[in-house]
Amino acid sequence: MRRLRSVKRKRTIVRGRLPDFPDEIYVVHTGVGAIECKKRLDVFLKGDQLRVLISSGFCGGASDQVSPGNIVIAENFSEPGLRDKARAVLTAANVGNLFSADEVIDPAEDRYAIGRKHGAIAIDMETETIARICAEEKIPMLALRVVSDSPAAPFPAPPNVLFDVQAQRAKFSKLFAHLAREPSAAMRLAKFSRQINKARENLAEALCAVIPVL
Repeated sequence: MRRLRSVKRKRTIVRGRLPDFPDEIYVVHTGVGAIECKKRLDVFLKGDQLRVLISSGFCGGASDQVSPGNIVIAENFSEPGLRDKARAVLTAANVGNLFSADEVIDPAEDRYAIGRKHGAIAIDMETETIARICAEEKIPMLALRVVSDSPAAPFPAPPNVLFDVQAQRAKFSKLFAHLAREPSAAMRLAKFSRQINKARENLAEALCAVIPVL
């Protein structure tokens, strides 16, 4: 989002332009989970007809095929033509199935189990909902995600400590209480923060590379 120019913001929606790309780009913060995602996307799509929609954001690894910072193109949710264009420019991306869960999946054993059952390399909580809405609205969709964590590189603390899905934000009282009980978690959290920043940068680079060719 920092790479956009002529930026305009309205609540959960940011719009702007990339250098040397003619179309205006909308960035919609869908929130975490299917319920909030549907609510925000329904409101957004009432006002605009899109040429292409990219479901982008973080995902968690469901196999040892992917690691934090890796780009994932979700084969099962992407329109084939868009998927092929993305693969052509993102040659290092991992292509495979993505599974959308209704809750944060933890621990590692549960991740592996979902990966095996659904043939998925990664898990998120929104893309299936976004794909269903796009199908209803007849909007071609590309699912492009970045891995934030994996079974081999797990969350540094229990998921409900890191983020409250119902409140759609981190509750710092929970986090501070956890750190008070387990001071060693501070180092893991610092490492995870660096991991997230790198993943976010990788996703930005991937989006800037793929948007002009779609």
